Amino acid sequence: MSAISSPEPGANGVSALPGPKVYRVGTLTYTKSGLFQIFFWMLWGDFFFQIFESMPTVTPLLLRWQGASDTTIGLMGSLSSVVALFWAPIVATQSDRHRGRMGRRRPFLLWATPPVVISLVLLGAAKPAGIWVHRLLSALGGETFTVAGCTIAWIGVCVVIFLLFNAYIAQVFACLIPDVIPAEVMGKFSGIFRAVGAVGSLVFNRWALGWVEAYTFHVYLLIGLLFAGAFSVIISQVKEGEYPPPPPKAPGGRLGAIKEYFQTSFRHPFYLNIFAVWFFFWSSLVPLSFLVFFGTQAGRPGYAPTLDLSLQAFGEVKGWTFVVQIPVYFIVGFFADRFHPIRVTLAGMFLTAVSYFCGYWFVADKHTLLAWWCLNQVAIAVFLGAATAMSPRLLPRERYGQFTSANYIFGMVGLTLTPPLVGWLLQQVMDYRYVFLFCGVLTSLSLVALTTLYFQWLKHGGDKNFTPPDPVRKTPVVSAG
Repeated sequence: MSAISSPEPGANGVSALPGPKVYRVGTLTYTKSGLFQIFFWMLWGDFFFQIFESMPTVTPLLLRWQGASDTTIGLMGSLSSVVALFWAPIVATQSDRHRGRMGRRRPFLLWATPPVVISLVLLGAAKPAGIWVHRLLSALGGETFTVAGCTIAWIGVCVVIFLLFNAYIAQVFACLIPDVIPAEVMGKFSGIFRAVGAVGSLVFNRWALGWVEAYTFHVYLLIGLLFAGAFSVIISQVKEGEYPPPPPKAPGGRLGAIKEYFQTSFRHPFYLNIFAVWFFFWSSLVPLSFLVFFGTQAGRPGYAPTLDLSLQAFGEVKGWTFVVQIPVYFIVGFFADRFHPIRVTLAGMFLTAVSYFCGYWFVADKHTLLAWWCLNQVAIAVFLGAATAMSPRLLPRERYGQFTSANYIFGMVGLTLTPPLVGWLLQQVMDYRYVFLFCGVLTSLSLVALTTLYFQWLKHGGDKNFTPPDPVRKTPVVSAG
């Protein structure tokens, strides 16, 4: 059932016949009923997508169960990020320029879903696969290899394959949002979108995480199948409109296209500041992935004492952090539409930085971990709920995929450099409490970049007159209004 109708507009660009309010995005038009339907299907996809995206957070545990060090875990994350980094421009330019019967986004969701699900399932089979690889290598004379080493290598290969195809899923799904959701309701949609995503993350951490150690393959298989089914429905129910022809290809073939990509993506200070905001924010999430070692019994010998919680108890605490985010996401979208997303993101980023430093100073047991982590996630919800609506308001629509991929490049650089650095620092301080401090420092750097971006936004027109600046020009063409 399609939730989209496309009546012919009148000469002045509005529907010729009077009737209920019509919402437009490109050539797509929605009544309130149609808008509700497109909201429902996109949120349906987001729920299962967030459960699916929770699975890579288990990878450090898979590695730790094989005896991997913090540095190895960090290097593994960097290796996969480096590989995924080179796909970002390809994914973006392919979907921006593609024109077909299914639109420009959905074909990539269709073909990328099977391999990404298969790689996830194979990751869940790491333990028996490691034993099988070890036996195979031993039969071929490779007696120096250990079962743990073979399992770690299997995990690394599966993670790399997963990220290669997941880059298509994550970026194309994000680019689909401004293509099918009207700008006038983007803030509300973004808040609900994040809230539903938080419910998906809650479901995983509250009811699935505790089963991963004993039933690793079963959990991975179930979540992979749920994701495949959910996105099959998305591909069939969400319809794209008509797009104008893509801009002409740059002269010089592939080298010319690469040159144009970098010239238009990384020249203007306004866009560079957007990238810096996300570079430091994404980097700040890396130390947080080590928090499971501070909270549970998985700490290493010789390190400072941990909170010594069971994995089940830690999962319950983490689950509550998603519960408190849900009402915040519902509320923040209305503030983003009312005061502009960039202002709300500033408030959220400031509170996030403060909450990280408080976590370093005040977390001492399960209850204080629950309290400060929940406050931290509330602050992050304010930031993310508004930031999701900020990108469609700041980036040029015709190059939206390109700029999201350029942002992804910056993020991948951060995710490449930060894991081994954090792993090395933790081995020096030998205290997982420092993850709060590392997160706070990186978030503060993101706040500096976001503050600078705010003043640039004012120079380019602010509330009244902002239009995305020319990617090549370095000076604003519109003064602050």
